[in-house]
Amino acid sequence: MFKAIIAALGLAFTVQAKAAPTIIDAIVTHTQAVIMDQAHTQALDWKAGDEADYNVDMGFIKGTMVMKCREVTADGLWIDQNVDLQIQKQQISMLLDPNTGAIKKMLVNGQEQTPPKQNIEVVEVKADHITVPAGSFDCVHARLHDKDANNEINSWINPQAIPLSGMLKTIEPSQMGDVTIELTSFHKN
Repeated sequence: MFKAIIAALGLAFTVQAKAAPTIIDAIVTHTQAVIMDQAHTQALDWKAGDEADYNVDMGFIKGTMVMKCREVTADGLWIDQNVDLQIQKQQISMLLDPNTGAIKKMLVNGQEQTPPKQNIEVVEVKADHITVPAGSFDCVHARLHDKDANNEINSWINPQAIPLSGMLKTIEPSQMGDVTIELTSFHKN
């Protein structure tokens, strides 16, 4: 299962909002991979109201990200992801196929967008344990290589414990320095 998680993680790192290429793009991409894996390994059994909240740290820029399952419909799951970096805000809504994790529809600040392709290679996957503001968790630590950006991404995930993306912590380089995302709280229905 760890390899499947990481393979899916690699699939989603370039699902970026294209309204305007921004520092938020790096943040938005992290969650889709684990979503894809959960769909492939156990289907997405999320409930309306499931939520995961994060701190976002880019050094001198700090903010928050909130992911929430807004509703479950016959068409799929609506997931909202709101990023607030004080100087920039972005709202993304995605309709996901619960059986495949595929994004059926993606809205960025109310405008429909096409998720871009990605080119991620798995470097290493290992069992780990991590402490974040939301607590201490057993997890999988994945080191990935983004071939297009030629950088390394580190992500700690536990989709069994954390709703939605399963993300506990992610560190990814950006044009403005490393972006660190850490789980602060979560709620599972």
